[in-house]
Amino acid sequence: MDASHDPLLDCLVLLAQQFRRPTSAEVLADGLPLVDNRLTPQLFVRAASRAGLAAKVAERPLNQLSSLLLPVVLMLKDQGACILQEIDHEREEAVVQQPESGGSFSISLAKLQEQYSGYLIFIRQEYNAGGNKSRILDGRSGHWFWGTLKRSSRIYRDVLVASFLINLFVLANPLFVMNVYDRVVPNGAVETLWVLAAGVMIVYLFDFGLKMLRAYFIEVAAKKSDVLLSAQIFEKVMRVRYDRMPASVGAFASNLREFDSIRNFLSSTTNTVLIDIPFMLIYILVISLIGGPLVVIPAVAIPVIIIYALIVRPKLRDSVEKTFASSAQKNGTLVESLTAMETVKTQRAASPLQERWEQAVGYISRWGLRSRMLSSSVVTFAGAVQQLASVLIIIGGVYLIMEQELSLGALIACNILSGRAIAPMAQVASLIIQYEQSAKALKTLNEIMELPVERDEDTHFVHRATLEGNVEFKGVSFNYPGVEYAALQKVSFKVKAGERVAMIGRIGSGKTTIEKLLLGLYQPTDGAILLDGVDINQIDPVDLRRNTGYVPQDVMLFAGSVRDNILIGSPRASDADMLKAARLAGVDQFVNLHPMGFDMPVGERGQALSGGQKQAIAIARALLHEPNMLIMDEPSNSMDNATEEQFKRQLTQVIEGRTLLMVTHKMSLLSLVDRLIVVDQGQIVADGPKDTVLEALKQGRLQVRR
Repeated sequence: MDASHDPLLDCLVLLAQQFRRPTSAEVLADGLPLVDNRLTPQLFVRAASRAGLAAKVAERPLNQLSSLLLPVVLMLKDQGACILQEIDHEREEAVVQQPESGGSFSISLAKLQEQYSGYLIFIRQEYNAGGNKSRILDGRSGHWFWGTLKRSSRIYRDVLVASFLINLFVLANPLFVMNVYDRVVPNGAVETLWVLAAGVMIVYLFDFGLKMLRAYFIEVAAKKSDVLLSAQIFEKVMRVRYDRMPASVGAFASNLREFDSIRNFLSSTTNTVLIDIPFMLIYILVISLIGGPLVVIPAVAIPVIIIYALIVRPKLRDSVEKTFASSAQKNGTLVESLTAMETVKTQRAASPLQERWEQAVGYISRWGLRSRMLSSSVVTFAGAVQQLASVLIIIGGVYLIMEQELSLGALIACNILSGRAIAPMAQVASLIIQYEQSAKALKTLNEIMELPVERDEDTHFVHRATLEGNVEFKGVSFNYPGVEYAALQKVSFKVKAGERVAMIGRIGSGKTTIEKLLLGLYQPTDGAILLDGVDINQIDPVDLRRNTGYVPQDVMLFAGSVRDNILIGSPRASDADMLKAARLAGVDQFVNLHPMGFDMPVGERGQALSGGQKQAIAIARALLHEPNMLIMDEPSNSMDNATEEQFKRQLTQVIEGRTLLMVTHKMSLLSLVDRLIVVDQGQIVADGPKDTVLEALKQGRLQVRR
């Protein structure tokens, strides 16, 4: 990947070296949502954390910048950037480092100020004591969910203040009614009536404004958290170790989609109800002041609703969990069926899939109905208790009025306040099912966020910008997750840099497994894999794959154009590099016949292309970044003879000086290699010069079916 056109990324590479954390540009930018194939200041912060550095974007004039804060990255007006290493305010000079060359030079502050945009990025090495990192300048440490919500704490603080005032304003209506009945009506005080009405109208205007502001701030906080959390979740999924990915893609996608229930729970309606609950105590207090013993009725009604909700909750939680499981099964069936529609039709597999679908739908319907009925029962019960409380307050109030201990206005006010105090409980009851769904979703997402990743922040990889291609397997054994028998058993072999080797053997003998281990997709159960004498676990997976060109047996393309799919892993590659790779892979043969050229659409999963065309694009991908190692799994199994011959001629030029490890069942491709490794039942049964091994197979000394 050519990073020469990304000043911020180049600055970060230089700073990583300066802080003795050398890291390649590809590792720093891998997986980040680049804008125009560049780092933005915000992405710079995320990329810096991968090198163990903490960064913070700030606006700061140069004349207020202390030398104690250096080095810093200065953002220039022409979208460029440089590293400010030294600054001397007395001499009005500065020493800056250019990202293009890495060289430093002295410049006057006046000239630097002309180019300076006013924004810079502070950067420091993260403090690590006993393995506990303290992100000094970032402050994003902590739980992935609660830590993100905490970043909106100031907004929620303002929301609480607004809620306090809103709930105080609620008292205006019952107090207004009480005064009208008790003072205005008996005395005919019309002037007082208008004064009270004007006052209560002003309160209502403030109430309206505060409610709108509160809803807006809650939505802003929820949107901010939604964007951050969604980005974290997807980034986590992209970083999860391949061998720890869930078995069912559909179920996995369904679990990820349940984040929507958390998003809904963070909406303004939910937050408003939850925030209003503590203010019930204000209404209870006011009722006790104006209604005396009548306060007992709402004070008892509220706990009764809570007790009933707690009784129902375990059954509701069980229903929600069953619904989640059924939804995951249903989504898994859907994804499987859609992605394998050709197989479904040609193999007449619609009936069993229809049965699985209807079974899952039946479960969802059954448990969903139970969840809704339980939730409705709580809402209905809360409504009944609220109505009963209103009746009891009226009855009790009449007796107090007859004993002249309560006025008519006070009774009406107490009735209004009682309804206002109990109302949030009825709303909370309706939110119980949302809470259970959100709690289950959060639990599921927590499990996903705890999955091991390929590049753990606490792991310090050995920086290898270039790998020559020396490969050594030392007693490697491997079991696939959940499988008892070993796919590989004590496999040992060496491949020198520039050597061309083919692996042959029966189906399921372990050839592809060796390739996946070499790509770092799996980790050996036992033994070690060395690349250029370094254990593969000590090499950053991005550096490993950047130096490796891989052509899988089953090619997967993404919706888009041919160009998009060739450049998918190297978006900043030049057109010349793309054309060269396309020509070597034979992509140009069918692209040149299409009116859209390299912009021709490939369809979802490459459905618009033939198997040979998809394989050609996969080969172009592998050759684009000119790796020192090529790993190919049946690279021509979808090609016709003429295309294969041309591919062999072109590949002969490409593999010169590169390490080639190829799995094939085609004898015609063996002309590309000098050495054969025969794999059988997870073990190497032969390893030597091609002609010697082929002769042994021909004579029957090796019982291996090709």
